[in-house]
Amino acid sequence: MSSLLKVDNEIKTKVDAFRERITGEAEDLVANFFPKKLLELDHFLKDPIINISELKEIHSEINLTVPDPILLSNLHDGLEANAKKRKLEDGPGEDKVTGTKVFVMPGGMMKSNAKLVDLIEKVKPEIRTLIEKCNTVKMWVQLLIPRIEDGNNFGVSIQEETVAELRTVEGEAASYLDQISRYYITRAKLVSKIAKYPHVEDYRRTVTEIDEKEYISLKIIVSELRNQYVTLHDMILKNIEKIKRPRSSNTDALY
Repeated sequence: MSSLLKVDNEIKTKVDAFRERITGEAEDLVANFFPKKLLELDHFLKDPIINISELKEIHSEINLTVPDPILLSNLHDGLEANAKKRKLEDGPGEDKVTGTKVFVMPGGMMKSNAKLVDLIEKVKPEIRTLIEKCNTVKMWVQLLIPRIEDGNNFGVSIQEETVAELRTVEGEAASYLDQISRYYITRAKLVSKIAKYPHVEDYRRTVTEIDEKEYISLKIIVSELRNQYVTLHDMILKNIEKIKRPRSSNTDALY
């Protein structure tokens, strides 16, 4: 069979060494790392930082004062004709609310919610770790899949289901990172709205609602990370025989 494709011996040796390394890492992950990590995350879920009952404690002050109301005109000296022309182009009888032009923040840079940022910085490494470890275990299981043959493929189907579950966990963990990015973008847009329309209270309330929602979401993410470690550890251990030896020999089938 090897005569059908010529492979350099040095490259083959390096590939075999890679397979052995992946096998050793993956087996250690399943046997030791996964159970340790699920216990760590379960302990983290009991931490006071993630069990705040009064969500008002995570609110962040928005240091944007409401200016005194000033009546402004859209018509400037010497530009009345141009203003009328623009109004005709925009449409007849249309009133426009332009808001307050913001050049700089009065108090300097508008800070993020410090409590949520601290929590996010603790959760993000856990998400990345799960993605990386799942990728290693997935590669290990894929390397154990034998060549395609007719019949006796029950063990192979278990391997494929395991790979599919690992791929699903990877995708869900990556979506958690997207969710964190969306939180920052959404909050930034709302704060920009507050700076432009400081008299509108609803924008300020929406920021606090977004912060509360993100806090709850982060706790759910940590819970899901723990559950995924539990599920993967349990699934692989229960099917480890079929995962490592997907096909039984003919002599085993006779007895």
